[in-house]
Amino acid sequence: MGMVLKKEVFVCGAFEVLGVASYLQNIIKNKNIVVLLMGDLGSGKTTLVKEFVKHVGCDDLVTSPTFSLQSVYGETIFHYDIYNKTLSEFVSLGILEEFEKDGIHFVEWGDEKLENILDEYGFRHLKIKIKKLDELREYTIEA
Repeated sequence: MGMVLKKEVFVCGAFEVLGVASYLQNIIKNKNIVVLLMGDLGSGKTTLVKEFVKHVGCDDLVTSPTFSLQSVYGETIFHYDIYNKTLSEFVSLGILEEFEKDGIHFVEWGDEKLENILDEYGFRHLKIKIKKLDELREYTIEA
């Protein structure tokens, strides 16, 4: 498991997620990276991707790719949802090859097993844990 170099925690309401998206863009700096989004159903994983896409100036409609597996926004923002897939199914579908494409790859429902595979294959990644706190959300970003 990779060592956490930087950890940042944000607690905010639905209208303040843009601040988290802005921070994320600053640490990613348009580099190739996989962003693992971890959190319960309804915690705000897709909402964070929506805010990030909006923040970088892309007008594409962001929806959860639960049934399509992958959505692409602009040319360099990729969004995956592995909720209905096992990790081995996800990998067998060619996802590691997808991660080789230049861009930012958001993966909803990422976990430690996927994180270990990313480490093993040398993919740059960070994880965001989202926790529901009544009306607020706690975003813990580990880079």
